[in-house]
This record gives sequence, C-alpha cells and structure tokens, in this order.
Amino acid sequence: MEDIINAINYWMQTLPKVYDSMAETEISNRPLPNKWSKKEILGHLCDSALNNINRFIKIQYEEQPFVIQSYNQDQWVILQNYQERPLEEIVNLFLSLNEQIINIISNIPKERLSYLCDIGNKQETLEWLVKDYLNHMEHHINNQILNKNNA
Repeated sequence: MEDIINAINYWMQTLPKVYDSMAETEISNRPLPNKWSKKEILGHLCDSALNNINRFIKIQYEEQPFVIQSYNQDQWVILQNYQERPLEEIVNLFLSLNEQIINIISNIPKERLSYLCDIGNKQETLEWLVKDYLNHMEHHINNQILNKNNA
C-alpha cells in the first residue's frame, strides 16, 4: 500500500502544477463533441475518488463478496457541470478526495486487503481494487491529460 500512497501523493503534488502550466483553451477544449475536456477528466477523477471512497469503506464491513455498483460516468460529469466550474474548485476537490483516499488505505488492516468484492464478471480483493483505483487515475493522467501515447 505504501507504493500506492506514494504514487497518489505524487499526483496530488504534480497535477496542480500541470494544470497551472496549461492555457484555459487547452484545459477546456473537448477534442471531440463526445469526449471530455481536461477539466472534465479531472472532474471524472474526482467522481472516481468519491465512488471508491464508498467502496474502500464498505468492503471492510459488508457481507462478502461486496458487490461493486457501477455508476454512469458521463452523467456524473455532465450533472456536476465540471466544464463550467472554476478549475481551482475541481483541483481542490481532487486534492481533498485523494487525501481522504490516502487516509482510508493507510488504515486498512492487512487482513482486510484480501476481502473480496464482486466486480461483475469476477471477484477481486480489496487490495486489487485499491491498485485498480491508481491504475485508472494514471491511465487518464498519462493518456489524456499529459497526452502520452497520443491516446
């Protein structure tokens, strides 16, 4: 878990600087009408944190395997109106939510990391779910915000 905490901390320190270095047009531009802007992608990462906070807590006390509920990511981004909100608000939300994620995963007892959750087509552990949260975050950061791999 220490590596995951360190990686989340790294992105909490790095992402605000990345966004500060971008022009408003780059932050708000949607590459295609049905694709999110970089501002909306950051909002989506906030939504992911919100949903995973719920999961990381509930899997520790609910009946196993804990059934992971999906959410409509596009509707969350649209209904929270990230595109029109000030970037500073979204950055602050991202930082606060990930501070909470770090707090939660720092306090998961080792034996609970093997608790199971049902992700629809298979069962995974809480440890896998925490790692998947970071992988998901880094996918969006590297491929869409930083434009690595031209994805």
